[in-house]
Amino acid sequence: MKDNEIDDTTAPLIEHLAELRTRLIYSVLAFTVAMVLCFVVARPIFNFLAQPLAKLLVEHGQEPDLIFTGLQQGFMVQIKISMFGGFVAAFPIIAYQLWRFVAPGLYRQEKRAFLPFLIASPALFVLGAAFAYYVILPLAFDFFLSFQQMGPESFEAGDEVGIQFLGTINEYLGLTMKFIIAFGLCFQLPVLLTLMAKADLVTAKGLGDVRKYAIVGILTLAAIVTPPDVVTQVILFSVVYGLYEISIVLVRMVDRRREAELRAQGLWDEGEPAAEGAGEDGA
Repeated sequence: MKDNEIDDTTAPLIEHLAELRTRLIYSVLAFTVAMVLCFVVARPIFNFLAQPLAKLLVEHGQEPDLIFTGLQQGFMVQIKISMFGGFVAAFPIIAYQLWRFVAPGLYRQEKRAFLPFLIASPALFVLGAAFAYYVILPLAFDFFLSFQQMGPESFEAGDEVGIQFLGTINEYLGLTMKFIIAFGLCFQLPVLLTLMAKADLVTAKGLGDVRKYAIVGILTLAAIVTPPDVVTQVILFSVVYGLYEISIVLVRMVDRRREAELRAQGLWDEGEPAAEGAGEDGA
C-alpha cells in the first residue's frame, strides 16, 4: 500500500520535470539558433548600436572610429552581440515555452489575467530600449564628449594638452548595452506592480503612502544609471516616476475589481478602505 502511495505522489513530479526539460530544450534551441543568426549579422548590429556615438563624433569634427586593443577583442565583441541579440530575438519563443509550462496549472480566469502581461512585458522592454537608444544615449554621449579639448597645432610650454576620445569597441558596447537593458527593465515597473497587486501584495493606497520614498529611490536610480548630467537624470526621473504613477492607476483598477468581486460574494469587509480613494492619502 505504501509503495502505491509513493508511486502516486512521484508520478506527477516526474511528469512536471519531463515537461520542464522539454520546454528548456526548446528554449535553448531557440536561443542557439537566434545567436548563430545574430553572429552572422553582428557587424550590422554593432554599426546600428554605434550610430548615436558616430553622429556625435562627426558633429565634433572627428572620425567616427572605435578601436580594439587586444587581438581577441573584436571576436569577443561579436560573441557578446550575438548572445545579446540572440536572447532578444528568442525571447518571444522563450516566453511562450514558459507560458506552456505554467498554463496547465492555472485556471481559465487566471490565464486571462496573466496573458496580457505576457504581451505587455516585451512591448514595454522594447519601448524602454528605444527610449534609451534614441533619447538617452545621444544626451549621455554628448556629455561625455564635452570633456575633450583641442590642443594647439604647435605645442609650447603652458599650452593645453589635447584630450581626444579614442574609445574601444568593447567599452562602448558594454556601456550601450547597460543603458538599453537598464531602461528596458525600468519600463517593466507597471507590469511588476500590477502583477503584485493581483497577488494581493500591494495596494494603490500603499503605493500612494510610500510615494515620497519611491521618489528618493527613483532619484537614486537616476543618479546611478545615468551619467552626472542633470538633464539626463531629470529625463530618467520624469519617465520612471511617470511609470510609477501609471502603476498606481493600474493597481487601483485591480483593487476596484477585487472589491467588486468580494462584494458580489458577500465577503467584503466594510472596515477596509474603499479602492476608489486608494492612493489619495499619499498624494
